[in-house]
Amino acid sequence: MPRVKRAVHARKKRAKVLEQAKGYYGRKKSSYRFAKEQLDHSLAHAYRDRKAKKRTFRSLWIVRINAAARVNGLSYNRFMEGVRKAGIELDRKSLADLAVSDPKAFAVVAENAKAALGADAGKQAA
Repeated sequence: MPRVKRAVHARKKRAKVLEQAKGYYGRKKSSYRFAKEQLDHSLAHAYRDRKAKKRTFRSLWIVRINAAARVNGLSYNRFMEGVRKAGIELDRKSLADLAVSDPKAFAVVAENAKAALGADAGKQAA
């Protein structure tokens, strides 16, 4: 059985790691041992923070919707309940964008939400 010569694959593997480590500080960009360790940490942080980014944006959207809803006389909770009851199928991302870029259109949505809440309150009283 012929012996296995690994030099090409090993060099290719190390070159790939060092290529990914470009831009790191000190020996982390030039020494394979330190570059590999830093790359493992960096990739773990990147994976974790891709998930965290989604949470961060959702909370930002909620803050923006709450601020715009309060301008229109509703709390965030009541506004979202009214939107759901009115059958408005806009997600938080588009509602937040509407609140920032087009306050008049958001006011129309808020009025529809108020009307849906008022109509629902009338049904419960009867």
